[in-house]
Formats: sequence, structure tokens, C-alpha cells
Amino acid sequence: MEYRRGDILYHYTDFQAVDGILRRAQLRVNNVLRMNDSAEMRHFMNRLCSAVVERLRRDGRARQAGAIRALFQEEVKKEYSAFAACFSFHRDDAAQWERYGNRGRGICIAFRREYLQRIARGALSLQTVFYRDDMAGHPMVDAFCRLAEEDGELSGKNPAVREIMREAWACSVSYKHPSFRSEYEMRLVVSPFEKRDFDIQPCYHVTKERIKKYYPLDLRAMCAEIQIGMEELVAELIIGPDSTQSLAIFQDYLRDNGLSPLADLVSLSDCPLRGLAT
Repeated sequence: MEYRRGDILYHYTDFQAVDGILRRAQLRVNNVLRMNDSAEMRHFMNRLCSAVVERLRRDGRARQAGAIRALFQEEVKKEYSAFAACFSFHRDDAAQWERYGNRGRGICIAFRREYLQRIARGALSLQTVFYRDDMAGHPMVDAFCRLAEEDGELSGKNPAVREIMREAWACSVSYKHPSFRSEYEMRLVVSPFEKRDFDIQPCYHVTKERIKKYYPLDLRAMCAEIQIGMEELVAELIIGPDSTQSLAIFQDYLRDNGLSPLADLVSLSDCPLRGLAT
């Protein structure tokens, strides 16, 4: 089946992770402090504030601009954390293999964007990563300016203000420096600092060096909610260019674990990325 560019999102990972995703139907969303640090999230909020204030002042609304600035100054003092799973629009891409696909020895799972979008409800959101340092073109600028046009109180006591700030913090998770633009990324974001519609308990992975926190998303249950089978969520499986994994054995693994429809979707990478293993 042919897909248009943008219809498929590619998740580059290793074979341990793919076993969890496919056999256990569990997608982990990891702490973004492993991706963006909290300073980068705050940088997004500060740049967003500047863009909103500039727009309001240009429109002759100096009072609202001052209220918005004061609102953001209080907001960035808070400690927030969020979690995400990362995807790229790039198929079989050398940079993605090297950075995220176990240096070419892993695997790439192709997900149908339409279905990911449908399961991203409540505390989940599917977001395109924003790479510009100038936030003037970000849709949240329009949202804050519309809020400022209303007569409500521009303070944290206003439910509308709290709601839009939740959205802004969620967007901050999908901000990256413009030098990463070539990754062409989307993120499935969870913001558990707001517990509405999010009853998944955190899990912890203990290694010799540290303890990692993550949230396990039940893909099978989420697919059932939108009335599809999990095999419909996956469009393709690509074995990495430097992997020693046998295609036939991987297909046997899928069939023996009740995932026979996926066995015919497996291919070997065509990417000429070899010799990364050391």
C-alpha cells in the first residue's frame, strides 16, 4: 500500500524496546528531561511570552501585554515535567538510525499517523516539533492573544488561563533548537503534572547507574477504544542497516507471538549505513 509523505511516523529503537511495543503492546513515554532539559522548556515559554507581548503592544493593548508578561513570569517559576515518545517523518534515514536506532543495529516501526492522532486524547497529544527560536509564528501566540481580548481576569485564578497554560507547557515539550530541524520530528506527549484524564501509574526502570521513570501506554487497549486492531496501527517494520537480525527469525517471532499480519510487513534497510558497531 502506498502512503503519502506525512501519513506515516517512524519510531527508531532497539530490539528490546520493540519486543515491549509489539509483544507486550506497551509504548513507553520517557521523561523529556532526557531529551530537552527543563531550561529549554522554559526558554520556549519565555520566547512565547515575548511574542505574545509584542503582538499585543503592536495592537495597542499595553495593559493586557503587561498582565500576560506578569502571568508568564510567575508560571516559569514552577517545576514541571512531561513525558514523550518520539517519531520522525523520515523513513530509513541514516541520522535517525545512528542517533536513535541503536547505531543502525536496531529497528524502525512505522506507525499510521491517523491512528496515533485518534488515540492521542485527554492528557495525550500528538505534536509536531517546533524548531524556530522566534515564536511569532507559533499557534499558541494566537491563542493567548484571543484570551487577552476577553474580559476575564488574566491571572492563574482564571480557569481559562490555567487551561491555556497547560497547553503551552505541553507545547514546550515539543520545542527543539533549530539545529535539529533535519530530524523532522513529532512527539506523542503526556503531561502528567496535570492528572485530568490520565490514570496511568508511573513505572521505574532501575539500572546500575540510575533510576528512570516512564509511563507505559497500553497500545492494545488504546487501539480497541478507536475500534482497530493493533496490527492496523503498524504500517511497516524495517530492520536496521547494521543489524545482524535474521529477517526470517524475526518473522517467526511475530507469527509465534500472535502478530502474523505484521510478518509480511518486515523488510531490511536499504540505508548504506554500515560498520557503526564497535
